[in-house]
Amino acid sequence: PRVLSRGELEVILDQPPVRATEVAEQIRLRDDAVLELLYGSGLRVSEMCGMALDDIDLRARWATVWGKGSKQRRVPISECSARAVERWIRCGRALMAGPASPKDALFLNSRGARLGPRDVRRILDKRAPSPTHPHALRHSFATHMLDGGADLRVVQELLGHASVKTTQVYTHVS
Repeated sequence: PRVLSRGELEVILDQPPVRATEVAEQIRLRDDAVLELLYGSGLRVSEMCGMALDDIDLRARWATVWGKGSKQRRVPISECSARAVERWIRCGRALMAGPASPKDALFLNSRGARLGPRDVRRILDKRAPSPTHPHALRHSFATHMLDGGADLRVVQELLGHASVKTTQVYTHVS
């Protein structure tokens, strides 16, 4: 798996492109929240795109996601992710929503529809200093957790892997 360096993550998460218009500000808020959640919680793109407003508890800093095989799990949300999602919901989401927008979707694209995996790929393409894939944020999350001393079984649970063998690939990278 490709693991992003700390420098690459800094560019992606902390140095968004400068934009001037109100619509661009809404998009920037959404993009910040999307990227923070993907890296900060190690989510799969499909899990994040499928999230509803009710799936996230910003005060307790937990999210409920539906993973592979329709398995539900709760994941912690980093403080940075919670702040970014809160800003998106408070200042950007309502302005991007249209009459046909899904009322429960956490993230919307520029047309007001539910954000999809291709939309997320475009977000990352705009931010990344070199070509990468959204799943690299998940790989980076797991590797950085292990580098920081997290137990393999904890990382397995956070990622929603059924088998520890799936998670062990990160020990070779770490």
